[in-house]
Amino acid sequence: MRIALYQPDQAGNVGTILRLAACLGVGVDIIEPCGFAYSDRALKRAGMDYAEIAEVKRHNDWDAFEREVRGRIVLLTTRASVLLPEARFEADDILLLGSESSGAPPLVHARADGRVRIPQIAAARSLNIAVAAGIALGEALRQTKGWPE
Repeated sequence: MRIALYQPDQAGNVGTILRLAACLGVGVDIIEPCGFAYSDRALKRAGMDYAEIAEVKRHNDWDAFEREVRGRIVLLTTRASVLLPEARFEADDILLLGSESSGAPPLVHARADGRVRIPQIAAARSLNIAVAAGIALGEALRQTKGWPE
């Protein structure tokens, strides 16, 4: 299981996701360009020292990422018809989140093997991507019995 971030905008969210991934033994793919200068200092505020132990792979762009994909891409999006409780995950899935400001472009939606939406009240626009990553990863690990020992 992996988390992939498509052109993330906010270092704080990336740091939080790196901490989540490090604690749960999940790899992270960062698809550049980022909307911030990717540096230890920028990530350290939210990721603390966990960012140093996270398994991170940076990709120059979408094409570079796509060439290395080994599992299904499951896009977390507010535009999906499949709700998280109905989704079925596999151990080698990649949970992909779009950028905070613009989500994922049509080419990413088209390439995704599945699209999943986290249920929320109608008046809410969207969850923070770090929160969404935590919710979806928790469900995916539960289903695949992938929690660390």
